[in-house]
Amino acid sequence: MPALKYSRQREAIMNFLMTRKDHPTADVVYSSVRNEFPNISLGTVYRNLTLLADIGEIARLRLGDGIDHFDADTSPHYHFICKDCGRVIDLKLEALTEVDKLTGTDLEGNRITGHITYFYGSCSECSAQDGSDAS
Repeated sequence: MPALKYSRQREAIMNFLMTRKDHPTADVVYSSVRNEFPNISLGTVYRNLTLLADIGEIARLRLGDGIDHFDADTSPHYHFICKDCGRVIDLKLEALTEVDKLTGTDLEGNRITGHITYFYGSCSECSAQDGSDAS
């Protein structure tokens, strides 16, 4: 793959994502980057997010809500999605070692190259609001 041409806009997008732990959407990234680049288009933000995800610089999360979320942390980790407020939270879990062992193996004739696991429920804030116990 040829070297990627430097872009100040792409750098601003990446810098913004590195400051966030809430897994923003392209619209949130666009709103923030417009402060530095008022003439940037939403299409440019989408193209750069797609490029950064395609080359592995960021992670694209598809959480089932039809909207891509983005994460600058590409290290192996898990995500918790609150079914009440939609928050996406990084989970500090030990790896699911039995599932990880499947990577690189054949299962029913299918070659496994990786996995994505999402956990769903109510976050601590939503659980506190409705009076249920999050634990």
